[in-house]
Parts: sequence; structure tokens; C-alpha cells
Amino acid sequence: MKRVFVTGGAHGIGRAIVEAFCQTSDRVAFCDIDKLKGEELAHTTGAKFFHFDVCDKRALESCMQMLFKDWGDLDVVVNNVGIGGFESITKTTVEHFEKILKTNLNSAFITSRQLALHRESSDVKNKYGRIVNLCSTRYLQSEAGTEAYAASKGGIWSMTHALAVSLAPFHITVNCIAPGWISVDENEVLRPEDHLFHLSGRVGKAEDIARTCLFLCDENNDFINGQCITVDGGVTKKMIYPEE
Repeated sequence: MKRVFVTGGAHGIGRAIVEAFCQTSDRVAFCDIDKLKGEELAHTTGAKFFHFDVCDKRALESCMQMLFKDWGDLDVVVNNVGIGGFESITKTTVEHFEKILKTNLNSAFITSRQLALHRESSDVKNKYGRIVNLCSTRYLQSEAGTEAYAASKGGIWSMTHALAVSLAPFHITVNCIAPGWISVDENEVLRPEDHLFHLSGRVGKAEDIARTCLFLCDENNDFINGQCITVDGGVTKKMIYPEE
């Protein structure tokens, strides 16, 4: 039974990841800013819910300290939490830019550092550990108005391989997943051409990312380390020309 902590676990991809680990009978905790959705998910899955904003460094550190105290250690940390807020560069304030970096990137560093500090000080040497960071295909391709989000996801990819090196002595592998178009809104209307745009013939689902996360956390898959796995239906491999 793995001891799992997921940030931003009440909605979308995070919710699917929480549900996936619960279905494999792992012990799961997650945090989210949405109290109602978090409590609902905790009730239906049995996962432990913590209500706070990951931008609150003390709250995030306290949450992990509580889990270390109650569970002894964490085997898996999934840094999923993320916000977008796309708008033109002339309208993007420095404060908004910093908010996105603080949410998407800083929180992943905080959780990773806390796990490292715990492993370093623990008398019990755990020889299994996984950190999975949620990146995005926007770390390598962009559109106007996505500077803050792209910067945060580029940072996630770079920090992932740096953490893989730093955390190797603690038997922790660190990888990231770069989702493409993942439909998480039940009310989203998808056209046939939206699906056909993908080599796989469909738009992605949150469960696609959750299954990738489970794969990376399999105890036999410790030779995958410091990598970014793209899950986008093949879109980033397409050569796209202007339409005539």
C-alpha cells in the first residue's frame, strides 16, 4: 500500500489521479482550495482532504508534516495543482505572473523539499519513492497571452530533471507528465474535427493522465527517471501547415 499525496486533487486531472490511487487501495491524501468539491471527493473515495491554498507555504508544509507524523512517510507525491489565467501581455500584471508561478512551480519545490528533508532525517530508510510533476505541452509550444503559464511549466520540466539528480540518494525517482488537450469539463462541446485533429482520433481524458501517473509509480518502473512523458494523442508530432 503506497502513501500518496496529491496537490490540487478536487478537480479534473487531479481528481482522476486521486480516484485512480484509491482504486488500487493506496492510502491517499490531497489538498485543494475548493472545500466543497474536496469534501465530496473525500467522502466518495475515503481519501484524506486538506483545505488550503498551496500559495500558503506554511499550510502546505504543515500538511506534509502532519502526514509524515500520521503515516511515517510518503511514497508518492503528485504535484498536480495548476492555474492558467491566460491574458495578453499588456494586461498581465507582475502580481498575476507571480501568482501563477507560485501556484504551479513553487508549490512543487516546497513538497519535494519537504519529502527530501523528511527522508534525510528519518531513521527508517525507505527504498521506494516517486515524485510526479504535472507539466504541459505548452512548455515547448505557445500562443499569445500564455507567458506566465508557459514559464511555470517550463520551470516544472527543468526542475524535474534537477530533482531527479538531487533526490537519487533518497531512492526517489522524479518525472513529469506533459498533457496535451485534456477535456475535463463535462459541459464542453467537442466537435468531430477536435477529435480528428489528434493522431489518436480523440481528445484526451483525465483518466489518460491518471493511468500514466500509475505507470510511473509502479515499483518496477524505477529506471524511468528525470523524464518528461508527453500524453497528447500525437499532436506535437504533427507537421502543421497553414490552411489554403
